[in-house]
Amino acid sequence: MRRLLLLRHGKADRHSAGGDRERPLTRRGLEDSRRVGEHLAREGLTPQLAVASNARRAKQTLEQALEAFPEHVAHLIENTIYNATADHLLEILRQSPDRVETLLVVGHNPGFSELAIALAGSGEAEALQRMRLKYPTAALAVLEFPIESWAPAAFGAAKLASFVTPTDLRGESDEDHE
Repeated sequence: MRRLLLLRHGKADRHSAGGDRERPLTRRGLEDSRRVGEHLAREGLTPQLAVASNARRAKQTLEQALEAFPEHVAHLIENTIYNATADHLLEILRQSPDRVETLLVVGHNPGFSELAIALAGSGEAEALQRMRLKYPTAALAVLEFPIESWAPAAFGAAKLASFVTPTDLRGESDEDHE
């Protein structure tokens, strides 16, 4: 089985003197990104590899999320994730190393919501509906594929195991998970 953790970047400033790629996360974006990382760690969803877009907000989201893991998580920046279509993102996914069973990818809409919706052929009805309606900043889709390598990954082939938004995580407390 392969597991894809598809994380949209956290909330970012609307403008940056350096252009769209240089927009930093807001305070809320930093906090939400940290919360997502803590959620992943609590749920035992430790990626063997994390990949982010080269946009500043995606890199910051990745940095904040990875702080929750006690061990180093291998990570890299992939320039072609920025403004990528669902088709292109699927091609990137198919090229992932076979040794990676759980892959975290951080990027942008509309490509990420389109990819998650296209990949999810099954899953809990309410989670699927929520994801189709809105894929907000710092939202996380956990998609599971019944495959032994990433190469045959296809649209409709994954099960949506969970869809978590920052609003969901702000309601959690440490006591809920002890």
